[in-house]
Amino acid sequence: MITVISSVRGPVLVIGLDHAVVEVGGIGLAVHATPGTLATLRRGEEARLATALVVREDSLTLYGFADAEASELFGLLQTVNGVGPRLALAILAVLEPEALCRALADRDTAAIKRVPGVGPKMAERLVLELRDKVATVARVPAAVGAQGAAPHTGRDHVVEALVGLGFAAKQAEQAVDAVLAESGGNGGPVDTAAALRSALNRLGKAR
Repeated sequence: MITVISSVRGPVLVIGLDHAVVEVGGIGLAVHATPGTLATLRRGEEARLATALVVREDSLTLYGFADAEASELFGLLQTVNGVGPRLALAILAVLEPEALCRALADRDTAAIKRVPGVGPKMAERLVLELRDKVATVARVPAAVGAQGAAPHTGRDHVVEALVGLGFAAKQAEQAVDAVLAESGGNGGPVDTAAALRSALNRLGKAR
């Protein structure tokens, strides 16, 4: 991983389920982020995100975070063998930075295994390699929830976002339908950010 762009600031043009577009110097930059980070953004308002640019032979992908500590954790996670940027972001999507630091420090592998793609061996490896290192990360506040996100119809978009995080399509569909049923949102407007967070919590508990 090569970090070239450490932060971006500018008006938010688009907010999707897994990314936002921030205008910087007249250029719209797509920034991938967790639901918690995206929930803090508002379209048309200026935002500042700590970022990490991941360079591959065939792609340049920018990841954004609410603060520098979360960005540092993103990089730290990728020092563990088998953890790439996609899995690192999934870990931060399921476990907010404060919860992740606590789980690593407490050797809470059960909490870490809630992340799709993280089995017992990977959870143990994360604890073994990062338990002492997270102590160097500054105090990390929990990400702001999805309250206030603009509701719109998007059941399929929530399912696609879960699949992108590593869940099986059927598993994702069942979780989203259960969340919508509980909220009375079937067939109506869907607060996609809130639905995604609730589905992640439901799927995490089922692991």
